[in-house]
Formats: sequence, structure tokens, C-alpha cells
Amino acid sequence: MMYIEIASKLFFGLIALLLITRILGKKEMSQLTPFDFIYSIVLGGILEESIYDDKVNPLHVWFAVAVWGIMLYIIEKTTQRNDKIRKLLKGETSILIQDGEFNIDELNKNHLEMEQLRVMLRQQGVFSLSEVCDLFLEPGGTISLKKYAKYKEVTPDMLNLQAKNESVNFLFVDEGKINEGILEYVGKSKQWLYDSLAEEGYPNLKEVLYAEWSETNGFYIKGYSKSKENIKKVN
Repeated sequence: MMYIEIASKLFFGLIALLLITRILGKKEMSQLTPFDFIYSIVLGGILEESIYDDKVNPLHVWFAVAVWGIMLYIIEKTTQRNDKIRKLLKGETSILIQDGEFNIDELNKNHLEMEQLRVMLRQQGVFSLSEVCDLFLEPGGTISLKKYAKYKEVTPDMLNLQAKNESVNFLFVDEGKINEGILEYVGKSKQWLYDSLAEEGYPNLKEVLYAEWSETNGFYIKGYSKSKENIKKVN
């Protein structure tokens, strides 16, 4: 009987957590604010503490999660309408560097050491602070930056080139198996695929580890027995 009750608590608890998560919206881990992190821990704690407590039944789990979810929903709606409450609960963007000048007060306020800042910049592909014009610390703890113009990547517009948009890549073969749904979606037949692979040097489908195709670039193929890479436009 105890095992059935534990299983029912887990089942009802999981359903309740999924419902609350869907109601509050989708967020990546990098988008979570400290407030989001806290309510996620509490939701998990409600379920964890109730599993092995004989005095708590599945309805209690539902009630606790429902009350917590309603409170969170009210807070979310309130923060959407009131900027002061939103800043208080979820924080706001901090300007760490502006026009190349450090904002020491903001660095100290966010307890950021210079080496921590350098690590965060390296994760963004920036290896010198001399490249940074403006730097922002977002509420979720990630950084956004603007480089000086001379350090920005060169784009076709800068060179007055007419850039060509690439079409979508489709995975036709995955570990020797044809992705029939994708093939049908693109409007290609199996015979066309067999013939095309043979032209690329892969007459045996089982030799193909990976094969993708696009209208602009044609095939890109990786085989099991060969380290052959072919990129050829196929009309």
C-alpha cells in the first residue's frame, strides 16, 4: 500500500508541476532570474518532502502545488504590469561598461570580480576587454555586449557584396537509415536518393553515417568506412 501511495504522489506531483510550468511559460535556463530559480526549487521541494510522509496524501500535494502556482501566477501578472515590483523581484539590467569605461559601482553591486568578467567574455568569444564598447549584465546572470566597430566581424554589407541566402538543410540519412518523412516533405523519392548517393560515391546505404541536403549546397555526406566529405550541388 505504501508503494502505491508513493507512486500516486509522484504521478500527481509530476502532472501538477508540468501544469504550473506550462502556465508560467517556457524559459531557457539562461533566462531564469533569481526569483524563477527560487520558485523552481520550492516546487521541487514540495514534491520531495511529501513523497515519504505518510500524513501527506496525493490531494495534499495537489493542493500545495496549486496554492504555490496561483501565488506565482499572481506575482508574474503583477510584475508584468508594475515595473517597480518587477525590478524588485526579478532585477534589472546592469550597465557594467559604457563607451569603454567601467562602472565600478555596478561591478561591486553585482559582486563581480574582474577575472569572473573575463571568463564570461571569453565564453562570448571575446578575449580582451579592449574590444568591448558596452557591456550589460542581464537579470538572469548572462552578459550582452557591443564591440567597437573595428573588432566586429566583417559582413557582406560592409564589403558591398550581394549575399545569397542559404536554403534549409534536410537530414535524409541518419546512421544508414532513410528519414522517409523528411524525404517525402521535400518531394524527393527514394530512388532519387539512392541514385544521388551512388553519384557521390556511396552506392551502399549502410555505408552512410550522415547525409544532409539543401537546394543551395547539395549533399554533405559522412560515411562509416570513408572519411569522405562531398559538397556538390544537385539539381
